[in-house]
Amino acid sequence: MRNILKKIGGIWKTDGQEGFKTPKEVEKVFKLMFKDLTIGVLYVNDGIWEFQYSPEFKSQNILKPLPDFPDLSKKYSSEELYPFFVQRIPSDSQPKVMEVIKEEKIDQNNEVALLERFGKFSTNNPFKLTIN
Repeated sequence: MRNILKKIGGIWKTDGQEGFKTPKEVEKVFKLMFKDLTIGVLYVNDGIWEFQYSPEFKSQNILKPLPDFPDLSKKYSSEELYPFFVQRIPSDSQPKVMEVIKEEKIDQNNEVALLERFGKFSTNNPFKLTIN
């Protein structure tokens, strides 16, 4: 069953994700892919998340823009990880997820580390998230 997104203090999180934080000292670049097509780039630096569509995606007409990012020309910026990407991180209430977090010594509140470890695939969509 899919977790239901809840609005917590203006931030969209699912059950078990309320404590997620974006560390300010982390810089990371993720690429969102559909097969061989780069949809866009998700970038985090100094605690700010940015998403922008790739020129390749903008020039195609098969896939529509993602609901969280309707404007192809806009560079989106937020202090919070966007719901589209938050839903790629499983809840730590799942025993197997907690087992991986403990074994790999991942900070269970660091959403950058969690997205890097668990975000490659999602049951919610056919896209792949890679680290650039």
